[in-house]
Amino acid sequence: MLRLLLLRHAKAAWPSGILDVDRPLAPRGQEASAAIGNYMKRECLAPDLVILSPARRTQETWELVQPILGEVPSRLDGRIYEAPLARLLTVLQEIEPEAQTVLMIGHNPGFEDLASFLIGEGDMDGILRLGRKYPTAGLAVVDFPHESWAHVKRKSGKLERFATPKSVGAGEDD
Repeated sequence: MLRLLLLRHAKAAWPSGILDVDRPLAPRGQEASAAIGNYMKRECLAPDLVILSPARRTQETWELVQPILGEVPSRLDGRIYEAPLARLLTVLQEIEPEAQTVLMIGHNPGFEDLASFLIGEGDMDGILRLGRKYPTAGLAVVDFPHESWAHVKRKSGKLERFATPKSVGAGEDD
């Protein structure tokens, strides 16, 4: 079985005069990152591999989650930054099969589109909440009955859960 953890970056600030890729986390995003990291540890949702967008806000999200989960191999993949569904699916299908649990940290609307594309069944409450909004620091946990990421396709996943800052007791969802 394969498990995909899709984590949308935490709430980012909008300082003037910087490029979108360089936007840092807002204080609220820093708090949400730590809360989701603690939730992941508590729920034993540790990945074997982390793939993240090169955007500053995704890297800062991981920098706050990583110390809570411990050392995990990670890599930046520029294809994830502001990526549409098709590109995200390509990145996912290219993951080496040795990585059974993968955490991807990226952006909307791509992550919401990817989750909707992949999920065929599962936690109905989570599916409904995900369909309404994929907030910053939202975490979709999707399981697949496959041995290789290359076999992951439309509606082949089961939503195990959808956690957000609000659902884990860390304030409101953004």
